[in-house]
Amino acid sequence: MNKKQRMNEEILNHGLKLKKIFDLQEIGPVTLCKKLHRLEGKAHRMATDYCNGLIETEDYMEKKEKSTLKSLDKILGFTIKGIPCIINSDPRGYALKIDDEYVRNHNLDIYKDWGGYGILAPEFNGSR
Repeated sequence: MNKKQRMNEEILNHGLKLKKIFDLQEIGPVTLCKKLHRLEGKAHRMATDYCNGLIETEDYMEKKEKSTLKSLDKILGFTIKGIPCIINSDPRGYALKIDDEYVRNHNLDIYKDWGGYGILAPEFNGSR
């Protein structure tokens, strides 16, 4: 299996895990990962801009975070399912996450960061 095939397999497997966690029926696993990856990119840029002083007010940042969470909720429906999804505003890591305590308490089989947070849109490159 070459690197691209491994990457595609990693994306597919991650999408299947997310579909199971969020009980999603209508969306395919790869399509789900693509949507989340695009939203992750926007959220990460927002965190970077805030860190670099390009977003100067906390009020504006809070509005952007609420808007991003609303978009995320449209994709995953996490609010009604009681799954605590958050935005990490530290640009040194992934932006879209599932709360670490929830991940531990529910023993979720998902890609995690060092803090135990579930990563919704990790970067896959076929090297794992």
